[in-house]
Amino acid sequence: MTDHFPEPRFISTNGIRMAVYEQGNGIPVVLCHGFPELAFSWRKQLPALAEAGYRVIAPDQRGYGSTDKPGTVAAYDIRLLTDDLAGLLDALGLDRAVFCGHDWGGHVVWEMPAFHPDRVAGVIALNTPHRYFQRMGPDPIAWMLENYSSRYYRMAFLQEGIEVALTPEILPLFLAGLYRARPITMEQFLAAPPAVRNLEFEFIMESAFSPELPGEPLMSAEEFQVYTDAFVAGGLTGPLNWYRNIVHNAKILQDVDSRVTVPCLMISAEDDIFLPPVLTEGMEEYLPDLEKYLIPECGHWTQAEKPGEVNRLIIDWLARKFGR
Repeated sequence: MTDHFPEPRFISTNGIRMAVYEQGNGIPVVLCHGFPELAFSWRKQLPALAEAGYRVIAPDQRGYGSTDKPGTVAAYDIRLLTDDLAGLLDALGLDRAVFCGHDWGGHVVWEMPAFHPDRVAGVIALNTPHRYFQRMGPDPIAWMLENYSSRYYRMAFLQEGIEVALTPEILPLFLAGLYRARPITMEQFLAAPPAVRNLEFEFIMESAFSPELPGEPLMSAEEFQVYTDAFVAGGLTGPLNWYRNIVHNAKILQDVDSRVTVPCLMISAEDDIFLPPVLTEGMEEYLPDLEKYLIPECGHWTQAEKPGEVNRLIIDWLARKFGR
């Protein structure tokens, strides 16, 4: 699979150098990865969407892969992340695109219509619900403590330097423990002890390093090496700085209009314990042109776990909403 993934082209956008991977021609569809992922995470979508008649564009986002990694936390707030994507369109000479995001990429594409409404033709989200951070209110820390615990993994990620423990020797083990297909069902998760239900950082770390890892690996050894090489070289400080803006982002988003009038597609995974499907309830209030689908027996890494279903849903929706 790595031999067939396109080589990057490098563009300048919003003051950074960004690696962009493209395939196909037609209506542009920008694929935005999450944490801790890469443009390579869309390796099973690029050829399928290109064959269906679309120009597929997958960037390594700010702080990831071969894209620049600014050193300050402030360089990763939600406005800058959306500005990166608007600048991407400028660099490629495109007026508008359909934006598709998974995990953190989903947060960014949901805010694109607020900050750059004239650049967005449609929004597709994998797992990430609309207005996830706005639901936390003006004090995300209080929200996390009330709904999870002080050891919730997002709380742990706010600690600068926590990534230092993931040395080049340990990091591959950590990643191998994360990239697993459906390690736990939603039913098992809801019946689990508090440390599990609260998604505590220690529990996630222990699970990642367990000698008997739950779930099947999501990729070949060759594919996994792409991630290992990227994160050993680039580290996790940039990716974790996305989390470290959570309070600042709450202030930015507090007065943002969350109504999105372009066509929207929400694809949820039945057994995603990080972004459970229940979080999509009520999205219709803000999204008048919304379609929602649930992929059964699927965990968090939806585009890798169920690529056939994801590709089918996206291509069908694109064809009906935008043609080919």
